[in-house]
Amino acid sequence: MRTAISRSAASAARIIAVAIVLVAGAGSQTPAPVFGPSNPFYAPSTLPFQAPPFDKIKDSDYQPAFDAAIAERAKEIDAIANNPASPDFDNTLVAMEKSGQLLRRVSAAFNATEEANSNPAIQKVQEIETPKLTAAGDAITLNAKLFARIQAIYRQRDALSLDAESRRLVERTYTRFTHAGAGLADADKTRLKQINEQLSVLSTTFRRKLLAATRASAFSTTDKAALAGLSEGQIAAAEQAAKARNVPGYVLPMQNTTQQPALLSLTNRATRQAIFDLGWARAERGGDRGAENDTRETIAQLAKLRAEKAKLLGYADFAAWQLEDTMAKTPDAVMRFLDALVPAATAKANGEAQDIQAVNQRSGPTSS
Repeated sequence: MRTAISRSAASAARIIAVAIVLVAGAGSQTPAPVFGPSNPFYAPSTLPFQAPPFDKIKDSDYQPAFDAAIAERAKEIDAIANNPASPDFDNTLVAMEKSGQLLRRVSAAFNATEEANSNPAIQKVQEIETPKLTAAGDAITLNAKLFARIQAIYRQRDALSLDAESRRLVERTYTRFTHAGAGLADADKTRLKQINEQLSVLSTTFRRKLLAATRASAFSTTDKAALAGLSEGQIAAAEQAAKARNVPGYVLPMQNTTQQPALLSLTNRATRQAIFDLGWARAERGGDRGAENDTRETIAQLAKLRAEKAKLLGYADFAAWQLEDTMAKTPDAVMRFLDALVPAATAKANGEAQDIQAVNQRSGPTSS
């Protein structure tokens, strides 16, 4: 996930958005109203950096705002693509940059909420809107008329007396469109749209499963001694987490990575091992251990579709397509970067392993 939802909001606004949403709460989960002046996204925010007004936003505001934003941007792009005037920097590139303002507002707030304070209502909006947003994006990058205008400006760029910033915009826009498949034949564009939609759905499915698997993999115990090493505050928090889940004893929720913060303090080796195993295999629990949250089949489908997409776009593999417009440029360059790190990383890991083993030998089997 990453999702197909646009992440074009200014970084300053995004930082403020995440901070505010953590305090503001999830909001109401009532049915989505019709988009109108009462919707907090209807007009630009008056807050500093146009930060989203999370105190006024309800979960039910997002879907109608997204739908209105998608329709609004489609009209704006259609007007640009079908402009009877000859294509120039202002009526094409500048006009494109100014389009989609409503979508930017909605996406900035939604992305911050989904990342920092998601809930079932937000996840439902994501499942519904992500395919729509993907299709809307393809309708722009695969628009033959629009690309023809961009291509015409790109070919004339040396004669347009553009400043460095404007020339960069022309070149980046042209590269973005060609990289997305703007030059494909119609039949290939149709298949590419299908692939992109499937990828967006699978990416959302992956994020949903991973979130559920992370919650389901929390470490739970009724033995306070298993939490030896934690502060009284941490133990109290674990007790509160258990109460919130209606289970006895103590719960240590899984965090975002396999390296759980509690591992730094816990002195019981069995507890640390259990937490590590839960985090490491959180989304690999087939059979009766949580198959509904197992992400392996989803990952396999994503890999298969990505391979097909790369081939359709003329690349050896998805990595080659993904990296072309990055600093590294090619998979081979990435591997050279990584290979150069191996000697130092291996030496560091071996040294740390020796330190850990020495502590283990001194401490015995029940603690670090």
